[in-house]
Amino acid sequence: MSHHANPHKQRSWFARHKVLTGAGALVVVVGIGAAFGGGGDEGEDKPTASSSSEQGGAGKGAEKDTAKGGAQDGKDGKAKKKADISGNGTFQVGSDIKPGTYRSTGNKLGCYWERAKDSSGGLDSILANDNAQGSSYVTVKADDKIFKTRGCKGWHRVAEDKTGAAPQTQVSGNGMYRVGVDIAPGTYKAEGNKSGCYWERDKDALHEMDSIEANENVTGSGIVTLSPQDGYFKTNGCADWKKAG
Repeated sequence: MSHHANPHKQRSWFARHKVLTGAGALVVVVGIGAAFGGGGDEGEDKPTASSSSEQGGAGKGAEKDTAKGGAQDGKDGKAKKKADISGNGTFQVGSDIKPGTYRSTGNKLGCYWERAKDSSGGLDSILANDNAQGSSYVTVKADDKIFKTRGCKGWHRVAEDKTGAAPQTQVSGNGMYRVGVDIAPGTYKAEGNKSGCYWERDKDALHEMDSIEANENVTGSGIVTLSPQDGYFKTNGCADWKKAG
């Protein structure tokens, strides 16, 4: 798939990962880093004077008032948590943002993030990256130096435990889901997939080579079994996944 980035934005980076599936087939996963649109307030949660971070704020990388406490009521009257990290920006880990696992939801095509070992901007500095649609998770490690995000919704730091989780048995074919929290373990089917459907089972949200437990490119009917021991299920370009057993 070819994307045309705004010429005034950052150039695209390509990080190529080659992974063997359980069937022994070679699957190539390509992450394309580009700053697509998403400028200004689009693609992130807007700050207010009463916004807060549930985990106690994240420093400069969060919207300006995240450390002040309180929450903003949305139009439906429900409290809306403010993001710990803006969906657009480059942040230093440890000073601007805290290490931890973050989640961003409601992303359209054009959301890109990157974990980097330095701020040189070179290919060799990239530890992991991804183009996200729908929901996405990423774990920022304490020894990471930089976290970049472009065109994404705001990132919210998530708790490690699964207390109060209500996992679903049907999910969109575009997104990343935490097993046991967002999606229930079990066998899932996605029917009528066109070329371009890809899924992977992950043990963590680092998005590194060792994170992937299994993956597959699917055309037509797809089937995958998620174990309670799996960390995450990632899917792109697929039909909805429905629990079959």
